[in-house]
Amino acid sequence: MGKTSVALRRARYETLRDARLQASPKGVAGYGYKVFSQSDEDGVINQIFRRIGLTNRIFVEFGVGDGLENNTAALLFDGWSGLWIEGSKAYSDRIISNMSNLIDAGRLKVVNDFVYPDNIDRLISSNLEVEEIDLLSVDIDGNDAHVVKEIKCINPRVIVVEYNAKFGPSIDFCMKYDRNHVWRKSDNFGASLKNYEKLMSMRGYSLVGCNVVGTNAFFVRSDLVGELFDQPYTSEHHYEPARYELVGLPAGHPAIHSTFQSIL
Repeated sequence: MGKTSVALRRARYETLRDARLQASPKGVAGYGYKVFSQSDEDGVINQIFRRIGLTNRIFVEFGVGDGLENNTAALLFDGWSGLWIEGSKAYSDRIISNMSNLIDAGRLKVVNDFVYPDNIDRLISSNLEVEEIDLLSVDIDGNDAHVVKEIKCINPRVIVVEYNAKFGPSIDFCMKYDRNHVWRKSDNFGASLKNYEKLMSMRGYSLVGCNVVGTNAFFVRSDLVGELFDQPYTSEHHYEPARYELVGLPAGHPAIHSTFQSIL
């Protein structure tokens, strides 16, 4: 992809992001930036915790790839620790081999397993000793909502989920559960923002925003939101359409594992 194309995409993204910030400083979409996240989730996560504060700096994320592009890698540079669950053995082996300093120091646990509704609680509870954590991030391109429903062993203060923006702000869509699902880059994946709004509300969470590229939604535990975020906490108010052409814009030079050796 040419430099001109990247520059045009970046300019469009920045225009959208800045417009969100001007329209609503209490929103979160206007604070996005990328460190190791796929798009701009790092900035949104940082802004949320600037408002609600931090407790134990513990995260859980599943669907982390090789560790170089996910929603929690950047947090490791800021004193966080946590659990990564990844279904690909090749990716897990790459993390274990290249981030051994963090693993040996007890800052990072890596589990190679596929997550399902009937095993997710066991995978988390057997590798994490605390109930309340600061952040849970979910991105498995399919049965995400079905898995989230079954997480009962932890009480995250913030939850980030990938939503299916195809279905707009009001359609209540959730992919039928399929244990053998493999995403074929079709619209049959995950759940709509409205479905997540309802699911998370029942769990005691409020939708505080989405990123401008229309991939991730951010939920804060309702006892923490106060007057800190943009109301109302509905999908109609916070929905961002799919702007997948803006996903994956580069942020500085390409990420490599050896950069993480500087943490310890």
